[in-house]
Amino acid sequence: MATIVMERIGRVFISLQQIRQVPQMLTEAAPSMPGTVRDTEVPAYFGELHVCTGYRPLNQNWRYYFLSLFQRHNETINIWTHLLAFLVLLVKLQQLIETVDFVGDPQSWPLLILILSSLNYTGFSVLAHMLGGKSELYHYVFFYLDYVGVAQYQYGSAIVHFYYAVDEGMHRHVHGIFMPVATILSCLSCLGCCYGKYCNHTQSTRVRKVCQVLPSAIAYMWDISPVAKRLLSWSSASSDQAVLFHFGQVMFFLICSFFFTFPLFERCFPGRCDFVGQSHQIFHVLLSCCTLCQIHASHLDYVGRRELYSRLHGSGEVALFAGLYGVTLVMCALISAFMLRKVKQMLDLKTKSK
Repeated sequence: MATIVMERIGRVFISLQQIRQVPQMLTEAAPSMPGTVRDTEVPAYFGELHVCTGYRPLNQNWRYYFLSLFQRHNETINIWTHLLAFLVLLVKLQQLIETVDFVGDPQSWPLLILILSSLNYTGFSVLAHMLGGKSELYHYVFFYLDYVGVAQYQYGSAIVHFYYAVDEGMHRHVHGIFMPVATILSCLSCLGCCYGKYCNHTQSTRVRKVCQVLPSAIAYMWDISPVAKRLLSWSSASSDQAVLFHFGQVMFFLICSFFFTFPLFERCFPGRCDFVGQSHQIFHVLLSCCTLCQIHASHLDYVGRRELYSRLHGSGEVALFAGLYGVTLVMCALISAFMLRKVKQMLDLKTKSK
């Protein structure tokens, strides 16, 4: 018995030794990786308010930015929060595939669109925070990709809320316009985010925040309205479990919106949140919790409200809404490409003026 225990302890010790060698292995793989720099050594619009250090230098090779996933810098937590969320969403998708017939049941397509759009926005966010420091041009490229992800996720939210959560009264008033309006608002949100980033090159961060927050807030109020009406009419005598998760997604979103808009901790402790404690990091965590609550609530609605939404929505509506998702994705991609062209012109003028 003692021999077996000693063997297991020895295996654990060897495993710990191997884990401790990981940083050394990374250093040997990229021995010339430079350290981080201050905010004064990167373009001004790369910087975040009250985050003074931990910026990665520009114009390094691609390997440096990929391996910076394991480095300590001011984007490390932002990368890992959404990378972990992406992996959790993949596991959630795998679990749903075991119980939901996404291929043979068109009624499940809104749920599938929500999950795919969630994977897109978390994946694009990881790329933006990991690779956006490569250069001035790539900073715009990857963050514009991030904004496309956010906009198509807004549409994914709208489709599940309208398809599964809407009641008969509201459906009667907004039937025929809800999803087209959701498409327009998603595109405007993408345009606002891209334009705000473009203006941030020469103007204050507040301009970018206004351009990002205002259209996104309008889109959110429209997209969440079926859920909001349902929550307002909810009774404590009801046995609807999905309502609790809908309430959770709304609360998580409202709190994460606050942290996205106001850099609270950086403002209170300037220079002390350069690695951990940034409001954007908290925003990432809360938004991921919001998404998970939203997916779970939508799945419960898909199972528990089938008789209602099957009666409210015509047989061809789900295919139309799925088509509108594709339209939204294409339109947002075109908007980001148009704004990226303006960015290239601006950067070319900047280069010529030097």
